[in-house]
Amino acid sequence: MNNLKIFGKFLDQPILITKLNKSMPKIMACGAGIILANDAIDIFKKNDEDKNFKKDLFKKAIILTFAISSALLAPKIASKITKRTPIETLDEIRNKNEKLINDFLKNNNLEEPAKNLLNKAKNEILTLGEIKKLAENLSNNNDGEKLFNELIPDPENIQAKDIFSEIGYLSIYGLVPVIGGIIGGIFADKAVKESNKEKITDKINEGIYQYLANIFMCNIGAGISLSILESMKITSKTARAIGMTTGIILTGVIGGSKIANFISKKIVQPMICPNREQKERKPELVDIGLHTDDIATVSLLSGLKWIEPVLPVLYSVSGYKAGIGYRN
Repeated sequence: MNNLKIFGKFLDQPILITKLNKSMPKIMACGAGIILANDAIDIFKKNDEDKNFKKDLFKKAIILTFAISSALLAPKIASKITKRTPIETLDEIRNKNEKLINDFLKNNNLEEPAKNLLNKAKNEILTLGEIKKLAENLSNNNDGEKLFNELIPDPENIQAKDIFSEIGYLSIYGLVPVIGGIIGGIFADKAVKESNKEKITDKINEGIYQYLANIFMCNIGAGISLSILESMKITSKTARAIGMTTGIILTGVIGGSKIANFISKKIVQPMICPNREQKERKPELVDIGLHTDDIATVSLLSGLKWIEPVLPVLYSVSGYKAGIGYRN
């Protein structure tokens, strides 16, 4: 087994994925704390009379709270709506691992170091080196290879019939933090008595842009590309990744931007703030960072399970941008 596959197996350990998923609230809270602490340090560097800066810090704290909280709730909401099986709990994984390993050890003789690794795998995360040693020890017979792949399943190419179910899940997943960010932004403005129709319009328009250009249409582009590749019986993960990325660029980055601006100009702006000049949102360099979640989409649709626990971090960025009403 080559080093790249060993590394993939290390990342896709079910216990590692579940522990990462469980730790995500703490990780995101720490991230938000670092951002706010950095801004707070700037307060002391400025004149104490700079009340606007303090207001901005307070507003940012509220928006981050809403964006992060909604991003953490998003997988539960999306799973419930789409009836998708959630990530397994640690107890479920450990019980399954214990049964698989005990059954294997009853019928197969292994050297003590290999037994120790299997016993560790029942309850703990294996290191990269331990994964490699375990693979080497279990590769001598078919039962060993089967056990290894049951403990850490290989990535599976998603089938055409399941593509849009997964995309539905990811699209709802991405929508929740954007809505949360908009609500948080409106609430933050009201808290400091700065709410007005212009700011509400900016938040809604930015939320539409974030969702359509950076999430939903990108997912659709990836799904259409994957369907075409599936119909052509192309199973290469590299070809699928390239095809999905192309679909994301054409359908999401370009098409999503046009659709979002059209909706803002023809619907949102006339309804909320008809007399205000429309600000068109243009794709810019900073938006490239937001398309990290599209790489995650491609990876998840390619069967890499370790990506899923990280999605709240990526989608909360779109929620935050919507909350501050970012417009070029």
